[in-house]
Amino acid sequence: MSNRSLTKDEVGSNNLYALFRGRFPSDLSQVFLETGQGRAYTYEDIEQETARYAAVLAGLGLAKGDRVLVQVEKSPQAVFLSLACFRAGLIYLPLNPAYRKNEVQYVLSDAEPSAVICGPELLGMMKELGVERVETLAGETDGDGGGSFVEQSRRSQPGFSTVPCEGKDLAAILYTSGTTGRPKGAMISHRNLAANGLALQDCWRWTPQDVLLHTLPIYHVHGLFVACHCALLSGAKMIFLSKFDAQTVVSLLHRATIFMGVPTYYARLLDEPGFGKDVCSNIRLFISGSAPLLAQTFSAFQERTGHAILERYGMTETGINASNPVEGPRIAGTVGKPLPGVLVRIVDDAGQTVPLGEVGEIQVKGDHVVAGYWRKPSETAEAFTADGYLKTGDLGKLGPNGYFSVGGRAKDLVITGGLNVYPKEIEAAMDQLDGIAESAVIGVPHPDFGEAVVALVVRAEGGKGLTEAGILANLKEVLANYKVPKRVFFLNELPRNVMGKVQKNILRAQPEYAHF
Repeated sequence: MSNRSLTKDEVGSNNLYALFRGRFPSDLSQVFLETGQGRAYTYEDIEQETARYAAVLAGLGLAKGDRVLVQVEKSPQAVFLSLACFRAGLIYLPLNPAYRKNEVQYVLSDAEPSAVICGPELLGMMKELGVERVETLAGETDGDGGGSFVEQSRRSQPGFSTVPCEGKDLAAILYTSGTTGRPKGAMISHRNLAANGLALQDCWRWTPQDVLLHTLPIYHVHGLFVACHCALLSGAKMIFLSKFDAQTVVSLLHRATIFMGVPTYYARLLDEPGFGKDVCSNIRLFISGSAPLLAQTFSAFQERTGHAILERYGMTETGINASNPVEGPRIAGTVGKPLPGVLVRIVDDAGQTVPLGEVGEIQVKGDHVVAGYWRKPSETAEAFTADGYLKTGDLGKLGPNGYFSVGGRAKDLVITGGLNVYPKEIEAAMDQLDGIAESAVIGVPHPDFGEAVVALVVRAEGGKGLTEAGILANLKEVLANYKVPKRVFFLNELPRNVMGKVQKNILRAQPEYAHF
């Protein structure tokens, strides 16, 4: 892994789109994105489509610094839209398409976007929420895309001057769970994305000859900012699938050189009888992130394929902080060394650096770290140390080989299938239900999702008729499906310490809660 420092120009003294454009292949007819059905989009298509999209956004009256909330299904057009927002100097704000009305309402009130672009199926919900400036974009991974936004773009000319931006200007806001259970918007700048993308392109040895098999969602850092941006910075190609399907991935791996996934994907590939060394012969890197990879998955995958999965460590507020090497040992249970330009330290509760091998909180610093949280100055101040390190809330340790291990989370966060779930949000939703006196939500080991969300409930008086099925049905009305607990268990009381705090460590230690 290179330790080369990035120059001021490289880390984003300009618009992020301009950085991408400067690294496009000289022959713009080269394919950037190919869908699962063989529909191809070239680098020339990126240039023209983002110009049209940016012109439509400007025609809607949007100006530099305005927020654009985007809640759409995965498609090539959704990728172009994100790039058009960067190009126009707008702030891209993606939301999981699975978010329900109350979840979207909170983000709308907090971010106050100047425009909303949503899937046609969500238009009614947006109208109910009082959104005035809303356009639609259909999620057709293998089609031309549809909706009012695309229709307007087809009437636009493919000429648009990229808006000048400074590195500190915001490129995106991504909402992530907060300690209060309310999401908070991580303010991601052009410099943040440029610094992280260039560091990854360097340490993972991307070249124009690489082909990424892309199966991740694109509403979060992993699928959009890590995967797509690495390809763009390298002038490489993506095979772009609407979702992960193990059989489809097995059939296409021979055409790719890089595959990125969450641990769940690798567990499901191992369940495929036709998956093995021959299928993987053209792949040079299997990369895993968004959740810890089980050591047994790492070992089983290596034995089956001959490939050691490259695990890395990142978060919404930073992108990727550390990575196992392309050249050198990849060690199960570790996330490797810091990327170029990234500072990492492990500290105790007093903020003092702990001795080698001891567990403490991971803190990070660098051009890739966000400046803070949207309209939350107190939470921003609390998240950073006096000398500018971000307190990640993750627990880890540094080994004698210089590799970091992430050993848990100081924050009460559950990562299921690579997606972050904050228990307090689910607990708040459950405590609104009739018949529930109190609740606790935990994450327990799950062979497919890494962790599964489980709820423990104490019935209120008169709550004898309360059932697991009834609770889950109610939660599905107000929460995205991935946040809904896999199981609900009923207790007479929740275990508490002398201070009255629920002892979730005791709950997590009960093996019966990990039965599905």
